[in-house]
Amino acid sequence: MYTRYSKIAFVWAIALYVLLVVFNNLTDYGSNYQFVAHVLAMDTTFPDNRGMWRAIDSAFAHHLFYWVIIVSEAAVTALCLWGGWRLFKARGEADGFNQVKGTAIAGLTLGIVLWFTGFIAIGGEWFLMWQSDVWDGRQAAFRLVVILGLALLYLVRPEGDSDA
Repeated sequence: MYTRYSKIAFVWAIALYVLLVVFNNLTDYGSNYQFVAHVLAMDTTFPDNRGMWRAIDSAFAHHLFYWVIIVSEAAVTALCLWGGWRLFKARGEADGFNQVKGTAIAGLTLGIVLWFTGFIAIGGEWFLMWQSDVWDGRQAAFRLVVILGLALLYLVRPEGDSDA
């Protein structure tokens, strides 16, 4: 039973963290918008690099990308909050707990997809974020991918009736 409580706590802790990320993105929109705009514009990458044709200089596109990120983060938050609640309600019985993991799994998976695909793959490699000394968010994204991945691996471990 304690393992189930720890899984619930882990899912809700991640929901809280991502909720704070969404809150910060909305209440200090300009700061993180600048991050997205600079990454997409590739204006701090190596001078004369051959990938500059990929740069996007459209403010509309910058806002669109940023809103896709915020909405995705909000979805991660909602799925993890709801998934944690479903886990909490089913905490007393191993089979029931196993059966309701899907929502939390979806939230954690969406978070991995967002930060790995969006920040590490697209931002880091397509928009060459790794070349920027100022606007490189790969390390923070990697930390999140690892935390979310560990939470996902822990959560999907099947419950047993004799769980500690």
